[in-house]
Amino acid sequence: MEDWTKRTELLVGEEGIEKLSRAHVLVAGLGGVGGYVAEQLCRAGIGRLTLIDGDTIHPTNRNRQILALVSTEGMDKVRLMSDRLKDINPAIELDLISAFMKEDQFPPLLDRSYDYVVDAIDTLTPKVHLLAAAFRKGHPIVSSMGSGGRLHPEKIRIADIADSNHCRFAYIVRKYLHRLGIRSGITVVYSPEPVSKDAVREISGEENKRSVVGTLSYMPAIFGCYCASVVIRDLLGRKMMD
Repeated sequence: MEDWTKRTELLVGEEGIEKLSRAHVLVAGLGGVGGYVAEQLCRAGIGRLTLIDGDTIHPTNRNRQILALVSTEGMDKVRLMSDRLKDINPAIELDLISAFMKEDQFPPLLDRSYDYVVDAIDTLTPKVHLLAAAFRKGHPIVSSMGSGGRLHPEKIRIADIADSNHCRFAYIVRKYLHRLGIRSGITVVYSPEPVSKDAVREISGEENKRSVVGTLSYMPAIFGCYCASVVIRDLLGRKMMD
């Protein structure tokens, strides 16, 4: 056993370490939520990650994204995350996709073998198409709903998407999935905490995005940690929270 995994093995045992090291997880989106997902999975000892993001670091990312620094502005998120994860676990296997995925690109991507798919995409159309493709291929899925506009981490919940409530983003995702014949079978991390209208600003000129929502540093990070916990506990065969 490598020295850096000793604390993890104390909790999950040698068999747990082996399960995690053999797992292949896809993480789509490396922003406020997805960046923390990828790091927590790596630190838990997941052996292989496929990382997808076509974006670069912007100054507005610094309030919430783990990769966002003054020194990283303008740099490719996938490449930055690859370097970071290799510095944590040099043995990790990484498949890197630095691109904004289109609808027809998800099905062939999801033909590959994954032990879990994590959706941390914050734009509606690619999010729905990823979820639909992963669901149809039979992959276990956890998807992050909206973390913006919230202040209270104790209100965050884990549930089947059919049971998510009082989250506008989850409502819209459910509606689009219903049109594709999907009503349940996708685990989501969401919060029913009301979002103030003052925290939402309408925008134009961005594909698949009509508004931006104010965020505070810790909420996307906690959503990401919740998503990572779903993956890790499920792979270990541990009972999920209600």
